[in-house]
Amino acid sequence: MKKMNYYLLTILFFFLFFAGCTNKKVSENGNQQAVKNSTTSETMKKTAIPTLFIHGYSGGESSFGRMIKRMDRHAFTKKELVLIVSPTGKVQAQGNLTGTENNPSVQILFEDNKNNEWNQAEWIKNCLAYIHDKYGITDVNLVGHSMGGASSLRYLTKYGDDASLPKINKFVGIAAPFNNFVNLSKGESIEDVLNNGPKVKSERYTDYLSGIKKVSKDMKVMIIAGDIEDGSLSDGTVPVADALSVVSLLKAHGNDVQEKIFYGKSAQHSQLHENTEVDKCIIDFLWK
Repeated sequence: MKKMNYYLLTILFFFLFFAGCTNKKVSENGNQQAVKNSTTSETMKKTAIPTLFIHGYSGGESSFGRMIKRMDRHAFTKKELVLIVSPTGKVQAQGNLTGTENNPSVQILFEDNKNNEWNQAEWIKNCLAYIHDKYGITDVNLVGHSMGGASSLRYLTKYGDDASLPKINKFVGIAAPFNNFVNLSKGESIEDVLNNGPKVKSERYTDYLSGIKKVSKDMKVMIIAGDIEDGSLSDGTVPVADALSVVSLLKAHGNDVQEKIFYGKSAQHSQLHENTEVDKCIIDFLWK
């Protein structure tokens, strides 16, 4: 009996010892991850320049809401303001820009979220005029997903030289149909599009071409595309060639342009703004 109790106590001792080691290891790894996140955010450049996030066709609060929340959680940005634009272009605000150097985020929401890009460009202008007049903002960044990216470039090629509006320092276009869903032509490659622009140019693209002179050459650009690797060379909605179609145009204009293609299921059109690798790409581009 004593021998049996001894064996049971020995087994219990080893179980508790290894359980303690396991818990310690998990705790240490968790702390290391927290330190890693904290160190990364602390090494980011912090300014009071707002970044405006503009959703795509039929988008809403969740379109960029979760991305902003993830970035906010790790102190890369601070969501301070939501601007809601009515179908007539009237801007209503929730929150305030504080002027704090915390890389403030502003989420733009269109009540009529299926309207055309010409009206959306006007609404972006109204949002920029609002933060300029109310807060004295002179510099901003723009991040647009899908049609939000196309409407942002429409704004830039129409109003980009308006000195009464804030200057756009950096622009991120995520899966935006800049060439109105035109895919590769026969014999054309992605490299051809990047180097020379698309062979087939939509009316939207030619409008950008006509208005490119209004875009500041100092504006830095990040263009993101998705390829779900199903043979379509697209994110399931926007062709890779379409999303990257303006890279050559902007480079020829004199802009500093980076492009990035994401692959796999998480590169699907609506998943790109839920993809944490896309988060990192945007964080590094905007604030590193």
